[in-house]
Amino acid sequence: MQKTLKILVVRFSSIGDIILTTPIIRCIKQQLSAELHFITKDKHKTVIEYNPHLDKVYTIKNSVNEISETLKSENYDYIIDLHNNIRSNKLRRISKHYIKYKKDNFKKFLLTKFSINKLENIHTVDRYFDAVNKIGVKNDNKGLEFYFSENDKIDLSIFPEQFITFAIGGTHFTKKLPKEKIISICKKRKENIILIGGKDDSEIAKEIEKSCENVTNVCGKYNINESAYIVKNSDLLLTHDTGMMHIAAAFKMKIYSVFGGTHPSLGFTPYLPNPENKIIQLEELSCRPCHRYGKDSCPKGHFKCMNLIDENLFTE
Repeated sequence: MQKTLKILVVRFSSIGDIILTTPIIRCIKQQLSAELHFITKDKHKTVIEYNPHLDKVYTIKNSVNEISETLKSENYDYIIDLHNNIRSNKLRRISKHYIKYKKDNFKKFLLTKFSINKLENIHTVDRYFDAVNKIGVKNDNKGLEFYFSENDKIDLSIFPEQFITFAIGGTHFTKKLPKEKIISICKKRKENIILIGGKDDSEIAKEIEKSCENVTNVCGKYNINESAYIVKNSDLLLTHDTGMMHIAAAFKMKIYSVFGGTHPSLGFTPYLPNPENKIIQLEELSCRPCHRYGKDSCPKGHFKCMNLIDENLFTE
């Protein structure tokens, strides 16, 4: 009788990157019939724990040392490292077969520091698949997945019957449109708009709501899964380069995403996008991208990548 493989997939952060691992999870499970475990950070557990292809989810707060002995006892046949940093590299010690994906950090450095683009225009998901091809796992081209618990399905009767959502948050300043731009975009749209985001976005969201008759602010009122449920039930998502963009891509819905300090060539656009999707950016701006993940201020001081965005591009 053939032994069932036991595999650990590693991705600690962030929300979007974890969502991008879901095609790998599905294809490993379906193609290898493996016992499949996943490890991530505590704060990101909810975005992956309801995935039916996973048999177990481990979490850490800061270091893999917190659960290293437990992981060793699992006797994994393979460690699939889809994070590939100093922290995740420590896990190579708990299995003879350690596979990691190629990040192309040097080429990304050339692009962000010297505007020299040597990247092969390969999406991060496809880089993940390049790694697992070594164990015979192929891309089924069914895209991303996102799963809720029943508790995440909030009562939508408090919202208009039809609406679009605007994810106004972002991890870094250079990923986010200025408040005035968001207000202008909302005023140009005719639909009811629900603003979603975290508690850090609440104050700006209140100002946007006051300025626009068609806007309802729920920033900070719902967790990431509940917010995702709102997005799934909307007609369109307007968004920065965020994790919610990737969650919406898992729903195969229409997305208008704006890229400022980051850039689509870094491999983090919506994967297998809806044909009605739109990527909005200033194509010819020599200082873009300024960083792989975004920065807390514009290195040039002018923030042209967002300040010069045409709000009309967000209308149909």
